[in-house]
Amino acid sequence: MSDLIAIVYPSEAKAEEVRQRLLELQKEYLIQIGDAVIASKTPAGKVKLNQLVNTTAAGAASGSFWGLLIGVLFLNPLLGVAVGAASGAIGGALTDVGINDDFIKELAGNLQEGSAALFVLVREMTADKILKEISSFGGTVLKTSLDETKEQVLRDALAKAAPQS
Repeated sequence: MSDLIAIVYPSEAKAEEVRQRLLELQKEYLIQIGDAVIASKTPAGKVKLNQLVNTTAAGAASGSFWGLLIGVLFLNPLLGVAVGAASGAIGGALTDVGINDDFIKELAGNLQEGSAALFVLVREMTADKILKEISSFGGTVLKTSLDETKEQVLRDALAKAAPQS
C-alpha cells in the first residue's frame, strides 16, 4: 500500500530541491516513489502543477513510433507519424498517473502565493533514513496518509529545521 505525503515549502525551488533529493535516494533504493508533484499558486490565484512525468510528451513519442510503424505498412510513414503523435499526445494529456490532479489542486488551493507543496506518493521507504535526509529542508506537513505516530515524527523532524530555513 502506498502512502501520500504533502509538505509545504516557502518556494517552488525548495520543493524541487527536495524532490530531486528524493529521486537520488530512490537510486540508492531507500525509497520507491510512485509519483512526485509540485503544486504552486500563480499570482492570478491559479494552482500550477509541475509533474514528474509529462504524459503528453510520452504519449506523443509513443504515438509517433506506432504511427510510423503503421504508416510504413500502408506506405505513408509521414502521415502515420503525424496521426500517431497527435493521438498519442491527446491520450497522454487525458491520462492521469499517480496522484489525482484534482485532489492536488483542491489541497493546494489554500497555498500562499510564492509557496509550493510537494506531493509524494511513496510505495516503500526506509523511513528513518529518508526522514534524516529531508528533515534539514524544513517544511510544513499539509497532509499525509501515514498513521498518527509516524505523521507526528515527520512533523517534529521538519519543525526542528524550520528556524534554520
